[in-house]
Amino acid sequence: MSYFEVDMKNLIEQLREFAKDRDWDQFHSPKNLAMALSVEVAELVEHFQWLTEDQSYIKDPAKLEEIKQEIGDILIYLTRLSDKLGIDPMGAAKDKIEINNKKYPVEMVKGSARKYNEG
Repeated sequence: MSYFEVDMKNLIEQLREFAKDRDWDQFHSPKNLAMALSVEVAELVEHFQWLTEDQSYIKDPAKLEEIKQEIGDILIYLTRLSDKLGIDPMGAAKDKIEINNKKYPVEMVKGSARKYNEG
């Protein structure tokens, strides 16, 4: 078992306990968690709205802290959603990487932003 897998299991357990202690499981349906996740992603995107490509490499420590908080919220809701549906998020990511390796072979897409079916 890798460090990340152990850490993910610890995160899942902490989040389960956090919700249980507050009696919030009643609100943590997959639908509600997906909606909350969407809101948090929108809050992250808001930090980058209207910035140029260069400006998006944010260096201001206060702004980076705000972004860090949003990323934390996103990971929390994604982890809770995965847990509620019985999906291993690390396994899902590994599976998706395998799919993408087949869909986007290096020799066909290297240096290109085109989608795999755009020739």
